[in-house]
Amino acid sequence: MSLLGGCATGSSEAGNRACPPVVEYSQAEQVQAAAEVETLPKDALIVIMLSNYSVMREQARACQ
Repeated sequence: MSLLGGCATGSSEAGNRACPPVVEYSQAEQVQAAAEVETLPKDALIVIMLSNYSVMREQARACQ
């Protein structure tokens, strides 16, 4: 187990968790997704979920 702990980055207080990968999307994909989201009602659950996903992506980037 001690060998595995050496692979992780960060402090032991963070639980030595590995950073999740961040999937990169092309500019065209981002434009298409934004256009599709614009067609949804503002209170659509998927809009809220995408907002949460955005935060998680930023956290994953910071972790790296």
